[in-house]
Amino acid sequence: MMNLSMLRLSALQLSMFNTAMLAESLREPAVLEQQEIQATENLPDVLNNHIVLADLNKTYANGVKALKDINLTIQRGEIFGIIGRSGAGKSSLIRTLNRLENPSSGTVAVNGVNIGALNEDELVAFRRRTGMIFQHFNLLSAKTVRENIELPLKVAGVSAAARKLKVDSLLKLVGLEVRHNAYPAQLSGGQKQRVGIARALVHDPEILLCDEATSALDPETTHSILALLKSINQALKLTIVLITHEMEVIREICDRVVVLEHGEMIESGDVWQVFGEPQHEVTQTLLTPTRQNLPENIQAQLHPHPKSARDALLLRLSYSGFEASRPNLSALVKALGHDVQIISSSLDVIQQRTVGSVLLTAIPQFGATALINKAQKVATRVEALGYVYSA
Repeated sequence: MMNLSMLRLSALQLSMFNTAMLAESLREPAVLEQQEIQATENLPDVLNNHIVLADLNKTYANGVKALKDINLTIQRGEIFGIIGRSGAGKSSLIRTLNRLENPSSGTVAVNGVNIGALNEDELVAFRRRTGMIFQHFNLLSAKTVRENIELPLKVAGVSAAARKLKVDSLLKLVGLEVRHNAYPAQLSGGQKQRVGIARALVHDPEILLCDEATSALDPETTHSILALLKSINQALKLTIVLITHEMEVIREICDRVVVLEHGEMIESGDVWQVFGEPQHEVTQTLLTPTRQNLPENIQAQLHPHPKSARDALLLRLSYSGFEASRPNLSALVKALGHDVQIISSSLDVIQQRTVGSVLLTAIPQFGATALINKAQKVATRVEALGYVYSA
């Protein structure tokens, strides 16, 4: 039998519960709406994060630390570049993305799933959704183009009719319909890589990994393979991750890039930004073949100090892509005077941004400092390289 004190306690608890429920029901609609908006705003980021690497480390049995504290997010549908010199850790990194290499610590998550926790059957299924192409093609010499492309489907137990349908569509995609009965020895390097690309796509992957896929090709063929990869990315909405030591490959095809050195990330960002304003000396070194050097005849004429008031100051105007518009001659003349002479120009448009530099001479009528200050209004960075004596 319940005594009076227990009844009072129960009544008090009921009152508190009702008060809490009433407060919840009377919460401001604006507060609830704001919380819902915040949750919705966070959702696209989660959905777009296709591959997430967290605190990734790889140390081999011989003690070599190939990867050190890699934290990286690759967006769904983008073409992401990994660049670095030999031994930087590029191959180790890309091979962790399909568990050809297991990290020593840290995680690789694809679609939010830690692939390190997959069992054997799950790993096989995952790898079928992750295509890979290689530098040296890895084709079977005794099999034709069609047979090389068809092989993964045959191993997976796909019917002959379905195999033919799939291979026919891939041959058309990579432009090898008329070469389907040829053997690898009868193909050019570019054609072999097209076979490799088709083979990597047989299971309709959502990720395509490219391990130095153009390193063994000449420049013209490299360009055609990169164009093919870009069209595949756009047509099939694939996420493409590629490694290379060539900045030109990154410039031509990638949306974003990370630079590795001794297993560490030293720089990353949009391609136009890394090209336009490289922060690390390694990145600057990798960019050297694509950047403007001082012509030898100009170097021979340079002097640290002027000899007369008519001596021209040699300037390098650099553009990093942050400017709203492209540099133009009229703007330079307006800023620096009518005596401006363009020595050389190395400008490029990357992701709709102008990056590069212009070498020019101008006569500093009001002194070098005043001329440099004017130049800084039309360029990201200005370097005074010396004086060219007047004749």
